[in-house]
Amino acid sequence: MIKGGQRIDTAKGVMLADPHALGNARHEPAESLFDPKHWSARGELAAVSGGGRGSAWFIGNAENPWVLRHYRRGGFIARLTEDQYLWLGEQRVRAFVEWRLLAYLGQWGLRVPRPVAAWYRRDGLTYRCDLITERIINVRSLSAALTSGEVAQGGWNAIGLAIARLHRQGVDHADLNAHNILLDDTFSISIIDFDRGRVRAPGTWRLRNLARLHRSLAKISLSLPPGRFTPEAWNHLLAGYQTAGALAAG
Repeated sequence: MIKGGQRIDTAKGVMLADPHALGNARHEPAESLFDPKHWSARGELAAVSGGGRGSAWFIGNAENPWVLRHYRRGGFIARLTEDQYLWLGEQRVRAFVEWRLLAYLGQWGLRVPRPVAAWYRRDGLTYRCDLITERIINVRSLSAALTSGEVAQGGWNAIGLAIARLHRQGVDHADLNAHNILLDDTFSISIIDFDRGRVRAPGTWRLRNLARLHRSLAKISLSLPPGRFTPEAWNHLLAGYQTAGALAAG
């Protein structure tokens, strides 16, 4: 048993799951849960998202809205293999690492997706893997919000505070960008996509996270009307961040 989840040997691989989050789906063959065709046949494949390195599908129903993500390679190595990773032991399986990190963050009450199940299939020296999380509904990404209009000062403050809370738990988000920050109409902020994220001692990585987000916002703003992302907006974000004392702590 891995802390926070149940390890299950399946016909073709190994699954890590929260039985309570799986609900009745825990009685289905594990492999089918990670197959988009299975959900399509059930009429429960709502949408496909092509953003980021992974492939993501919105699956399930109104009672159990989930996101299924298949891990894919990025950068130069993607030319050699689309979705295979070098086997370095089960504790290093990327879907399992992200599952455990999400479970850790959830225990601290942070607004991140609840992990449902992760699965890998090993093939000699390589493996492929997938992750299912609960879908955060009635939200839109920061990038989508900026495309629609300006984000109010309170929204930027709330984003900075959410990042600071993440950093205070020592979590280094490997790809903090405007697509992975979600907000609702009341500026409740959620953060998603913790692939390659890890818990670390305080350090300059916090500033690197912020710099990566700033680059993402600056890039997006190039194709948007003036005023969507401004130096003042960034200062409001930093003010929210500093409210939690994260910079002083690191």
